[in-house]
Amino acid sequence: NKKAFVELLFWKSPSTAYEMTKGYCSLQEGEGAGRSRVPPWTPQEEQELRELYWKYKEVEGEDIIAAILAHLSVPGRTRRQVVKQLVRL
Repeated sequence: NKKAFVELLFWKSPSTAYEMTKGYCSLQEGEGAGRSRVPPWTPQEEQELRELYWKYKEVEGEDIIAAILAHLSVPGRTRRQVVKQLVRL
């Protein structure tokens, strides 16, 4: 690509740099950083999160997020994802 030098003048994210080296649309095929997308919260998961928050928010001396993570029915959520979703709710 004779015009690739123009792309180098602007800041690139790791996924964009990956596409530049491996070929465009390669992330859509499931390669590279595109695989690590966070699955969206379903309405059932949001409702469960609300209920767990209200259940454990009054417990003193205990980490609320750790208690919620221990009792979530769907495993695989990180502490950061739970905190971010609680703030959003």
